[in-house]
Amino acid sequence: MTRRATIRRLPLRGSVVLLLGLGLLGSPPALLRPPPAAAAGTPAVVGGFVGAYPVVASAMRAAGAPYAGWVDAGRRFLAFDPRGDGLAVEVLGDLATADRIVVLVPGVDTTLRDFDRGLGGVARRAPATQARHLYDQLRADDPRARVAVLAWLGYDPPDGLGWAAVRESSARSGAARLTSLTESLAAHRPAATITLIGHSYGAVVVGLAAPGLPAQVTDLVTVGGIGMGADRVGDLHSTARVWAAEAPADWIRRIPQVRLLGLGHGTRPADPAFGALTLPTDGVTGHDGYLVPGTGALSAIARVALGRGAEVSR
Repeated sequence: MTRRATIRRLPLRGSVVLLLGLGLLGSPPALLRPPPAAAAGTPAVVGGFVGAYPVVASAMRAAGAPYAGWVDAGRRFLAFDPRGDGLAVEVLGDLATADRIVVLVPGVDTTLRDFDRGLGGVARRAPATQARHLYDQLRADDPRARVAVLAWLGYDPPDGLGWAAVRESSARSGAARLTSLTESLAAHRPAATITLIGHSYGAVVVGLAAPGLPAQVTDLVTVGGIGMGADRVGDLHSTARVWAAEAPADWIRRIPQVRLLGLGHGTRPADPAFGALTLPTDGVTGHDGYLVPGTGALSAIARVALGRGAEVSR
């Protein structure tokens, strides 16, 4: 499904807000001006940096339940579009001052409908829940750290494990948008470090984005990754460290590691032949349990994002 979005271009008094590539256009960041109030029934809003919060909030209120309730609860979003499978980009923490920024990229079957409740109503599968768990872990590990976590449903993941899931078309579109997002983050917060986390098919998105990422992206993390569009770390052509977590009971292990005639995603990141740094998976159950409180994976990923990856690699 192709998503379309409307961009509002507008001046900020005394400053400039950059359009976060959120993925909708796959083009370089555009400049934004202060938006007018969103009209009732606004179907889509593409957000920019923190100046986008009010206009996105207006659009979510106009869309009604449950989205209006998310905003009324004090949650902040950079983008929202209820059309089709939908999109949403939620921010936890103060993005305007963050020195450590983490972006979560979800995998197949993720839609706006499941963004908050999780696929099948299972909370641990919800991007919003996973982002909250990681943010809480970061704050617990270092209360003084200035961190922000983005739950980034900024692309259209494949539906199910059919042909779309073994092809890279969705991932390539997502990768272009993810690259634009990181460029915007780096431009507005040049001193911050950025960690990207790809779950399942989201690992393919992160891998395909790798060659074009700005230097501020220091770590690429895959959890239950199906592949990164490459057979080894060197093929990613990135200076970022690459980490992988794959639990023994994760069904992703049964997926064939092939890449032929446009099908497949290469060697799984957790395969020793790929060359990624290994993350612990104690306490992880199944394919969706990596960012659950109390697991070794969640603790290790938080340390990586806080710049303490040496503790994990030891």
